[in-house]
Amino acid sequence: MHTMRRLKIYRLLVTRKNIHKAVAVILAAALFCCLALRTYAGQDEEKKDGELKLYAQAAVLMDADSGRVLYGKNEKDVLPMASTTKIMTCILALEYGNLDEIVEASAYAASMPKVKLYVKQGERYRLGDLLYSLMLESHNDSAVVIAEAVGGSVEEFASMMNQKARDIGCYDTYFITPNGLDAVVNDSGRVHSTTAADLAKIMAYCVTDSPAREQFLEITRTIGYDFTDADGKRSFHCNNHNAFLNMMEEALSGKTGFTNNAGYCYVGAVESEGRTFTVALLACGWPNNRSYKWSDMKQLASYGMERYQYRDIYEEKRFEDIRVEGGINAGTGTPYKDAYVSVGIDAREEQSIPYLLSEQDEVEVRTKVADVLTAPVAEREEVGAVSYYLNGTLIKRYPVVTAGAVEERTYGWICAYILRNFLP
Repeated sequence: MHTMRRLKIYRLLVTRKNIHKAVAVILAAALFCCLALRTYAGQDEEKKDGELKLYAQAAVLMDADSGRVLYGKNEKDVLPMASTTKIMTCILALEYGNLDEIVEASAYAASMPKVKLYVKQGERYRLGDLLYSLMLESHNDSAVVIAEAVGGSVEEFASMMNQKARDIGCYDTYFITPNGLDAVVNDSGRVHSTTAADLAKIMAYCVTDSPAREQFLEITRTIGYDFTDADGKRSFHCNNHNAFLNMMEEALSGKTGFTNNAGYCYVGAVESEGRTFTVALLACGWPNNRSYKWSDMKQLASYGMERYQYRDIYEEKRFEDIRVEGGINAGTGTPYKDAYVSVGIDAREEQSIPYLLSEQDEVEVRTKVADVLTAPVAEREEVGAVSYYLNGTLIKRYPVVTAGAVEERTYGWICAYILRNFLP
């Protein structure tokens, strides 16, 4: 009976009269499958990127004070970074150069492609003036003049850049040029490149830790700057092309970049209520999408300011005195009572841990201290630790140390005790 019913239905569908209905059913089913797959793909992308939809292929939001990545997208991917390179060129010139030094442009510097100041071979400039050309207009020739003046050559200056990157803790960054033009070392195949995490960390160093931070901020926040060459023959005006400075009240500093390989890049910093965030964007669109970087920058900056606040996570700890086996009791000076020593957090440590946290962050405090010690025990001897973990990662460790020393109860000490107390 069921077989006959199926056969009738089949014949009904394939008749000329009803074949268009069958096609419609098939097309509807196919459309449903496509929409389902698209929805699934969208959910997967949302899960990957979290709450944000960013244009950049790689991006980082960082707490500038701790170096903690608060939000990351492909943050360890190695990519070219274009003129964001110039923040490293600038900070090295500020730290190691003499801003009042008069420097001379070489033929190599004059040969740099646009964007450029159009320096001419043999022209002389004040080094400090060229830093405004470097950071406001992003002039490639000025970058080379600076590099040759501070490092002796572009190659030596690149070595300085790479050493500074390592000092900061950026091990996935490799500098070849001082201006960020795409470059490859022929014998090794290494490319002028960085990661979003490293770039955000370099900017964090520039605006928080560098001894030249105030000068760096003054230069990068300048809207317009006028200067002449050292001989007064040519005059120049520089406009700041970091449009983000006018987009958010909290904008602190930043640098744009673009090459055909790198796409649009940006690294910036914002400051709000005692919090400093840095943002790095790599491969954030190609022409005609130069505004993508501003959208991503505002999203990430707002994300940080809305979700993260400082909280002191320090917990005061008190410890019982620890028994010292074979030790001399300093209070009685007799062998009849056990010796004990007081312990506590090393007084040289700051008793505060301000940390930028969101409501989702979990802090755990783990304490581990010895149950018993063996004499002799030195003063300030480490006997344990109080460790603070953020989301399972160690962020702070306080050593627990002894407050005094305990001498060992040796045979010689016992004999001396007997002679002193029991024999005439």
